[in-house]
Amino acid sequence: MEKLDDLLAWIASGNPLTVGTSMYDTMHYYSDECRRILSVLNAGFHSPREIRELFTELTGREPGREFSLFTPFYSDFGKNIHIGDNVFINACCCFQDQGGIWIGDRALIGHRATFATINHGLAPGSRGIHHTAPIHVGADVWVGSNVTILPGVSIGDGSIIAAGAVVTKSVPPMTIAGGVPARKLRDVPG
Repeated sequence: MEKLDDLLAWIASGNPLTVGTSMYDTMHYYSDECRRILSVLNAGFHSPREIRELFTELTGREPGREFSLFTPFYSDFGKNIHIGDNVFINACCCFQDQGGIWIGDRALIGHRATFATINHGLAPGSRGIHHTAPIHVGADVWVGSNVTILPGVSIGDGSIIAAGAVVTKSVPPMTIAGGVPARKLRDVPG
């Protein structure tokens, strides 16, 4: 098995995760750890302090100050989530974070938002090859309920993603985007 730092560097360099390799096996090891921690986090009521401690164990780093999370919360890796200050994540969110998820200060994440940083190869014979790309959510972003954000997307500071949107391309700062696929609806009022 590889070291976690080596796996994260491999992913950050844009390398794929391929079934049957040591990097893939390392990712799978941490996915098992993730499910173990989430089974505790999602199993009952926890104080804000306990949630913070479990989230820190999940990610391997402390979230920013005044972090707030409503459970249940779902992830399938856990070790590539980065949370700024004053972030709120509502219930039933899914973070597929192998490619990395960065959430900026004061971001609000609505119910059932899905952040997907990984894709399979397209041809049937290449579906064991996992391609990752990070998601970056800027400061003061509001992600509405049931939004899906796909690999490689950045959402600029101050933007709003309307409920139910599927974000396939990056969104500039101070933009309201919505729809499937998401497109600019208008500017955020100043």
